[in-house]
Amino acid sequence: MKLFKLKKTFVEDEDGAVTVDWVVLTAAIVGIGLIVLQIIRGGVYDAASDIYKQLTKAIEAGSSS
Repeated sequence: MKLFKLKKTFVEDEDGAVTVDWVVLTAAIVGIGLIVLQIIRGGVYDAASDIYKQLTKAIEAGSSS
């Protein structure tokens, strides 16, 4: 009798299912984030290089005066 009650409790328990859902959802969000970073990486690098060049020019122009 106790075995059947234990089986029923195990089958009706949803805590593990919720944990699996959260793990899958978190993995999907991390995966999408990595894909987005891969896509925009080149543009961010180019923008940072342009900013560095402009700042270097401004510093050189300011120090030569």
